[in-house]
Amino acid sequence: MLSERNAAGRPVRVGLIGAGKFGSMVLAQARKIDGYQIVGIADLDGAKARAALKRTGWNEEEYAATSLSDAHDTGRAFVTEDAGALCAFEGIDCIIEATGHPIAGTRHALAAIDGGKHIVMVNVEADVMCGPILARMARERGLVYSMAYGDQPAFICELVDWVRATGFELVSAGKGMNFQPEYRYSTPDTVWGYFGWSDEFVAKGDFNPKMYNSFTDGTKAAIEMAAVANGTGLDCPDDGLGFYPAGLHDLAQVFKPASEGGRLPTTGLVDIAASQEPDGREVFNNIRYGMFVTFKAPDAYTRDCFEQYGLLTDRSGWYGSMWRPFHLIGLETSVSVLSAVLRGEPTGTPREFRGDAVATAKADLKAGSFLDGEGGFATWAKAIPARISTAHDALPMGLAHHVKLKRDIPRDQVVRMSDVEFTEDLDVVELRRRMVREMGPKVAEAAE
Repeated sequence: MLSERNAAGRPVRVGLIGAGKFGSMVLAQARKIDGYQIVGIADLDGAKARAALKRTGWNEEEYAATSLSDAHDTGRAFVTEDAGALCAFEGIDCIIEATGHPIAGTRHALAAIDGGKHIVMVNVEADVMCGPILARMARERGLVYSMAYGDQPAFICELVDWVRATGFELVSAGKGMNFQPEYRYSTPDTVWGYFGWSDEFVAKGDFNPKMYNSFTDGTKAAIEMAAVANGTGLDCPDDGLGFYPAGLHDLAQVFKPASEGGRLPTTGLVDIAASQEPDGREVFNNIRYGMFVTFKAPDAYTRDCFEQYGLLTDRSGWYGSMWRPFHLIGLETSVSVLSAVLRGEPTGTPREFRGDAVATAKADLKAGSFLDGEGGFATWAKAIPARISTAHDALPMGLAHHVKLKRDIPRDQVVRMSDVEFTEDLDVVELRRRMVREMGPKVAEAAE
């Protein structure tokens, strides 16, 4: 489809917002795909964007366009600090939002919808906070709002589709990651110790401690699994993710209901396959970089086929697992763009407000102190069902930054919206509240 469009002189034209690691990986592959043009790259730091282009093999002439119109006409790319202009430019088909900033990402998505653009939402932080209503708004305009192929949530959605399209009974889905219980309270000051990195090693690299800490303390896992719940109809566990240690050979045994000898409270959940045991030992055949689904054979004949064709199953043979071992993030995101523009299909998208990632105190927090967002010192994100988070009036992790606490919050307690004072970002706060009103569990129950 792309070849035919390219032959007709109509390349798929893309705008990229955010030139960090993910954006750099997008840029690295874009030049290798005939008929796929990055028209503009928007970043608040233009020098950073140009450095990313140079680092990923672009020649200066290739990003020397003097405007978006010039880029459109010449096939070169234009570097700008104005993301809004990128979203408004008529010559762009699709926006990739890769800033990782939940507030900015939400605003960029709204601007892209207003500009008639498909959206590939790398920004899972924004997606889990407001994605269901943003996706609905996009669909109402005939646009695609998509998870990013290459990132784990999109691949999990793909595996879930596979289970349902083959007629198996979906039991659970999730991803692997490095986790131990004490990581929950990691801070930007302690995170490098969990990686085993010295101060000298860290000083030599361009490492963001808050970003790495978000992966370490389980916040990123909560955000991604809540997004998967919204895209698949699976649920988050009522008391948060279990982070059960499991390797490939044990996925089907571990990620099935406890009533069947597994570790899940019930069927139909998302969760994490930890790559380390609680005592720090490495799990054999772990899937630290992978994604998985577990499923059940509908009858004895299919169970026998599982055995005959070598599927990894639980001890009973009724439950099986399928997985993808790696994800290459931005190197694969062009698949989402092409699916949206050429097929009109997302590679995973939030269909309902079912899961939530809510701010939870890392320590005893005092009234008058400020929350510092994802990967910070104050809170970690807990993945719970939206029916629980909305009943609790829980603060989504995406809004847990630069807000002042009105009262003391003890460690491990979920922070409420009413516990904090909002003075900025009120447009996004209202969009979130609108989503709860219009798409929350009570609304879904009434519709049923």
